[in-house]
Amino acid sequence: MKALIHISDPHFGTEQTAVVEALLRLVHDEAPELAVLSGDITQRARREQFRAAKSFTEQLEVPSLIVIPGNHDIPLFNFVARFLNPYGNYRREFGDDLEPTFESDRWLVIALNTTRRYRHKDGEVSKAQIRRVTDRLKMASVGQLRIVVTHQPVCVTQVKDEPNLLHGCEAAVRQWAAAGADLVLGGHIHLPYVCALHARYAGIMRRTWAVQAGTAVSRRVRPGGNNSINLIRYEVLQQRRQCTVERWDYLTSAKNFVRVAIDPLDFYPSDDPVESAPFDAERSIK
Repeated sequence: MKALIHISDPHFGTEQTAVVEALLRLVHDEAPELAVLSGDITQRARREQFRAAKSFTEQLEVPSLIVIPGNHDIPLFNFVARFLNPYGNYRREFGDDLEPTFESDRWLVIALNTTRRYRHKDGEVSKAQIRRVTDRLKMASVGQLRIVVTHQPVCVTQVKDEPNLLHGCEAAVRQWAAAGADLVLGGHIHLPYVCALHARYAGIMRRTWAVQAGTAVSRRVRPGGNNSINLIRYEVLQQRRQCTVERWDYLTSAKNFVRVAIDPLDFYPSDDPVESAPFDAERSIK
């Protein structure tokens, strides 16, 4: 299957050299068609941190790259820059498009800027953003895997993470699912999991999943956790869409990223109803 690599929260400025090198090896070995970086590229939005992040993305050597800012990518302590030019350093390295889109025969990836200069770390999706993504999803072709990318999560698995949910996410998820979204990629909380949105939100009639990535290379891992990324594999065989989400963790003992979980995602034709099922936040095959 062709693959997309989902990288989040590298927090350059706190990166670990050995982990960065291992991630580059993994990308070169797997040769994904597309890399998606779902925010918190830097630790403190400084020029040198963005330069390091840009160097890293160039070394990935992937055909296509989608990047969005996270809350750490706008200045925290420089209040003048935060309110007058919050994305200045980001734009210097990654360009002016804060909401890029990628499309091919296989993928439709729609990325959103969910950061706000008036919020400390919380994210927000506006009605205009919801509507724009909904309209674009409705134009997708039958064989595409339809992906929306935000920084903050639209689904959490632990009560303590509920304050980190994207503001406006329930309305967004309902409309995007109805319009044909398959996956919503995110990061922010440094915890990897796959969440069945059609089981979490009553009334969603299509199978839609949230796919969260951990921190890719930063030392800021959650207690007991590892650095991790996702490889999303997708193909259409005999008119049936097949997708798996692979979680790869950096294991110090191996000095490499190792595949530790596989989630096969079952799709139905977009016009078929999906019966409600008990919520299963982490349907991982270990």
